[in-house]
Amino acid sequence: MRLLNVTRGTVVAASLSVAESRRERARGLLGRSGLEPGEALLIPRCRQVHAIGMRFAIDVVFLDGHGVVLRACSLSPGRMSPIVIRGRDVVELRAGVISSGGVNVGDMLRPEPTG
Repeated sequence: MRLLNVTRGTVVAASLSVAESRRERARGLLGRSGLEPGEALLIPRCRQVHAIGMRFAIDVVFLDGHGVVLRACSLSPGRMSPIVIRGRDVVELRAGVISSGGVNVGDMLRPEPTG
């Protein structure tokens, strides 16, 4: 899958993984050494994430039920994100995607099958 920014007409992540099982959701990006450029993780039904035990910083995007970005922030190793009450899903991205203008609050993001 890939992640599109429908608002901007751009590809946010060419390689989007989805953490669907309870185990995948609990593990998230733990144990990894980083995210490659264009790689992201979608965590459905999530309102808060943490980077405790992680070795690298990430950008975190909270989406509502329509895929609209409610909040976007950077998260350093060992830190917790804010709780986003109206959030439905979270996307974890390589650090720097938000600051490069790839995603802003109010943008609509949509996962899309590749192929």
